[in-house]
Amino acid sequence: MTAGPDQPSTRRQEPRTVVVVGASSGIGRAAAHQLAAQGARLVLAARSEESLERARQECVGRGAAEVLVVPTDIGERADVEALFGAATERFGRLDGVVHAAAVLAYGIFEDVPADVFDRVITTNVLGTTNVARCTLQAFSDQGSGAFVVVGSVLAKTATPYMASYCMSKWATHGLVRTLQLEARGRPGVHVSLVSPGGVDTPIYDQAGSYTGRPGRPPPPVVSPERVARTVVRALDRPGRDISVGPANRLMVAGFRLLPGVYDVLVGPLMRLLGQGKEATPAHPGNVFEPVPAGEAVHGRWPHIWG
Repeated sequence: MTAGPDQPSTRRQEPRTVVVVGASSGIGRAAAHQLAAQGARLVLAARSEESLERARQECVGRGAAEVLVVPTDIGERADVEALFGAATERFGRLDGVVHAAAVLAYGIFEDVPADVFDRVITTNVLGTTNVARCTLQAFSDQGSGAFVVVGSVLAKTATPYMASYCMSKWATHGLVRTLQLEARGRPGVHVSLVSPGGVDTPIYDQAGSYTGRPGRPPPPVVSPERVARTVVRALDRPGRDISVGPANRLMVAGFRLLPGVYDVLVGPLMRLLGQGKEATPAHPGNVFEPVPAGEAVHGRWPHIWG
């Protein structure tokens, strides 16, 4: 298993087969569109069968060679095992896996109900481990494959009102880096991490909120297509940790090099830029169940980098 922009990509035959986890919305759906335009065979996974069917139709219209839909709750290990079983039974081998599924709940740590907090961790952390385990087993069996995980700049920083999400992304970062280190001796298998900042996706409107206000992506906001291009590129050109967002490095530098200044500023900036102005009652959003009506590629926020 290797990672690094200077290392050779895995040789593949056309059309390649890629599993996209989190294909119902946001970055995952945008990545599925771009892979479809390349003529890939796709396996689309997410919780909502309704949203997956819409994504399937979009991918067929964009030129996908074949599209298999497998409704999957990644927090359930049996679901993920069934997903990979269906994918290998249908297509034989998997050339790539894109993991972009996540849920989010806003609130001061003690204000977020314990079951909501725990479900975010189950989906984002244990769900990622379930996907990683099945991915690496499949790649080990066939001797090659590319695994791309969507992380976050919040895996390297922290912010108020997002404890469960920050915790889950720090855990994801640690898992992916460990996977990269553990199997450097397997030259055919590649693991990449893509770390975006604020992205114009529906996750913020879909998120649970216990702050009295909805969430929003902190500026500068990039398009899901921009992140998806990086994700798809990493299937062929692996990267250890690929940042997407013009302010990411500044945020990380402030967190690490000027922690006192960062701590003073991050709370007011989060209340001003990371929360909407309208009032909203406390609710879990899509943490426990998908909300198909709100799933799409884009959210409702202008982005400066498309």
